[in-house]
Amino acid sequence: MSVDRPILPSRRRLLQSAAALGTLAAPAVLRHARAQSKRIVVRDDGGVYTKAYGECFYKPFTQKTGIEVIGVQANAEPVAQIKSMVDTKSYTWDMAKISQPAILLLTEGGKVYLEKHGLENDPNVRTIPAQFMSPYGVGTNVYATVLAYRTDAFKNRKAPASWADLWNPKDFPGRRAIRKHPFDTLEESLMGSGVAPAQLYPLNLDRAFQALDRIKPSVDVWWNSGAQATQLLSTGEVDMIATWVSRPQQAIMEGAPVAISWGQNLWGVDNWAILAGTPNAEACREFIKFASDVKRMAQQGDFYPAGVTQPEAFKYMKPEIARHSPTHPDNIKTGVQINAKYWLENQAAVTERFNAWVLK
Repeated sequence: MSVDRPILPSRRRLLQSAAALGTLAAPAVLRHARAQSKRIVVRDDGGVYTKAYGECFYKPFTQKTGIEVIGVQANAEPVAQIKSMVDTKSYTWDMAKISQPAILLLTEGGKVYLEKHGLENDPNVRTIPAQFMSPYGVGTNVYATVLAYRTDAFKNRKAPASWADLWNPKDFPGRRAIRKHPFDTLEESLMGSGVAPAQLYPLNLDRAFQALDRIKPSVDVWWNSGAQATQLLSTGEVDMIATWVSRPQQAIMEGAPVAISWGQNLWGVDNWAILAGTPNAEACREFIKFASDVKRMAQQGDFYPAGVTQPEAFKYMKPEIARHSPTHPDNIKTGVQINAKYWLENQAAVTERFNAWVLK
């Protein structure tokens, strides 16, 4: 992947700027980094995220500190890649944007593959709510799985507004798509069968698979990738779909007649996490503090309705963008937090059962 590297300011100019800003007392690593044109590599999600992060975080951080930031895309939940880098001490990345379940997989049950960030009392970080934080991760984005539908398919009739509606082909006929993976799908299945969100975990697997048995004949597409989900909505191949909210948002931005139901959305947190042993850990901490600034976080709204983890960020976002964010008060209050601990402990067995069910 080719990357345009920003032109770094001269050392003299950096020192002048530092003096003006009172930053000459900054940690030694930053003073050294300015002189040496240091670089950190960050794994992110690619696409609109890399674009937004580049403008909101990467480039401004380089301009302020002289530390170049390279964003690279990799597979979702790159647990195996991170373990390999730490085990071999060969760091392709210094830090990564990863989910809470991934953090648990990398820090529990033996060797710890992430650095404790130690930023809980930093002025930019301490205002992030505890539910978005862990000792090994600073919450940067909340993602959500929602029910989305084509408005033209439901013109002059009631549109689906809950998982129960998706699981009700009699009253809500139409072409359906559900993710071909147990994550989220089993939670949707249980709520679709009437389980209250507060009683969702631990998952009642027998009930979940019974509900899947009932809906299976009415599912037209079992999707595998986010790009596929967007295409299904954009082309009108399906009328309703359970998918990550960024996918219908993309379809909407491209002009497709699509709407989102936020009721019982399933949400989780992506975190900035530092790879254990990276020689650039201190520079990564400085970047995390920088990217956690309320106004910088809000700036992502210029690119997509980010699930900002700073509540105050909504004061600096356009209302028409903010209301489509997973962490907007109207959306998160109807949401259900994914239980990362449950999936850490049960992922292998549940995935095996789900894959066997798919083949039936």
